[in-house]
Amino acid sequence: MNKNHIDKDHLDRESVFLRQAQADDINALEQLLNRCYRETSGWTNEADLIGGIRTTSAELAAVINDPNHYYFVYPKTTTGDRDGEETGEILGCIAVDIKTDADSSHKAYIGMFAVHPVLQGKGVGNVILHAAETFATRHLQSDGQAADKKTAHLTMSILSHRPELLAYYQRRGYQLNGNKMPFPNDGNNGEPKREDLELLELEKMVI
Repeated sequence: MNKNHIDKDHLDRESVFLRQAQADDINALEQLLNRCYRETSGWTNEADLIGGIRTTSAELAAVINDPNHYYFVYPKTTTGDRDGEETGEILGCIAVDIKTDADSSHKAYIGMFAVHPVLQGKGVGNVILHAAETFATRHLQSDGQAADKKTAHLTMSILSHRPELLAYYQRRGYQLNGNKMPFPNDGNNGEPKREDLELLELEKMVI
């Protein structure tokens, strides 16, 4: 079997499983994120809005080693399910960062979400996002995290000028909360191609 070939006919939402990311995943994660966000393949790419890289191996290592940050990956296996041997390629990923704001509200920031372009539109992303939300909700509502469940939120940031992406998250219960900031032009996560590019914050209450 060609380990670099993705048999999309045998991979769909039913085959998705997640495990926590490890240091050995960094190179594969870097390739996946930069491909999904900076190349033109797939509907989630930002190539028309941002140039350069999406992330670096050093940034990924920092996320994986952060005890408040949980990074989950969907690894490719030789059989297409969790019982197969992992090939080293990552088909999807999502991060959950547990935070406490200055007002003592508890939030889980969801980010670094990507699905291999070949698998987009097959429901794989929905499964990964739902799994991350379930994990975050249970974590926030556990003892010592959120005594008042009304203060627990799921948040994420998306680029402005991406109406189709905004609609995707709105269909899943996220809403704009009014917080936004200019896209940081520091070269660490790409170079904006428009001066009015912003990061818009979305929020979803934990039920």
